[in-house]
Amino acid sequence: MSDANTLDAAALGPYLARHVPGFGSLTGIVKFKTGQSNPTYLIEATGGKFVLRAKPPGELLKSAHAVDREYRVMKALEQTPVPAPRMLHLSGEDSPIGRQFLVMEFLDGRIFWDPALAELATNGERAAIYDAMNRTLADLHNVDIDAVGLADYGRPGNYFERQLARWSSQYKASETGAIEAMDRLMAWLEQNLPADDGMVSLVHGDYRLDNVMIARDSEKLIAVLDWELSTLGHPFADLAYQCMQWRLPHDSGFRGLGGIDRQAIGLPSERDYVDAYCRRRGIGPIDNWVFYLAFSFFRLAAILQGVYKRSLDGNASNPERGQTFGAAVKLIAAEAVALIERG
Repeated sequence: MSDANTLDAAALGPYLARHVPGFGSLTGIVKFKTGQSNPTYLIEATGGKFVLRAKPPGELLKSAHAVDREYRVMKALEQTPVPAPRMLHLSGEDSPIGRQFLVMEFLDGRIFWDPALAELATNGERAAIYDAMNRTLADLHNVDIDAVGLADYGRPGNYFERQLARWSSQYKASETGAIEAMDRLMAWLEQNLPADDGMVSLVHGDYRLDNVMIARDSEKLIAVLDWELSTLGHPFADLAYQCMQWRLPHDSGFRGLGGIDRQAIGLPSERDYVDAYCRRRGIGPIDNWVFYLAFSFFRLAAILQGVYKRSLDGNASNPERGQTFGAAVKLIAAEAVALIERG
């Protein structure tokens, strides 16, 4: 197949009926408009609603779009306090749609796209959601990876050294033109790489407000979504990535909190959020915070460059939005350079 937005219902329906418990007969397929990497669909059947998440079509970068890893980690999390959708089926690469996909339960909750949570009525509601995110992130990093069978889910050694090499390679493979700020940023990260402190946990890799689901009738967090970038790594990578999102400008496509008076709307300051996380995990203050933030900016820029390249090649899940990311990469890199210059 060449179109990431189309699934062959005639071929897919009988397959799902055979492999997904309680599926029944396929009655409808609706692609979720959001998401840039692995296209995701609402699957309607006589047995209920389900969610299908697939690799995109076309030539893919090595190690990218690993839905089998997403399936494995969410399956393992069923044994933990970390909420995730229940896994129902993982196909092979020779599936009816010509690429690997997973099927999971459909959860009916709320996803918020504006990190300022402007649609909520009170500061208390907003504060409760951010506190739930903080608690869940601490729970995630406290998961006993041996007990849940994920001891081999990532490579040993310095996580940031490994990730810097991976995303530098991915960025160069999808580069469409030289960006001076990105070159400066990569060089700074290499020169300021912290020594390995031995801290290892399960990390989500893209932990932010629009990748969690909140209950309809409360501020309870009922699911963490989009585990494509999960691995074993350094927990501060997740924490810094979320705080990096708060530094991105609000009046842009990044949906950041930059320029927002967080205290006035009930949201925690970065310091308060980090302190709450450390208390929940029983750890002391965090050193090398600027490095962790700068790395988060770099990795986001590298991811978006890959989406931009796929949009040019016609393989992006959302090609119209994907083509706006060329300019976004430059902005993110410039923000990161400004951060490291401030120190």
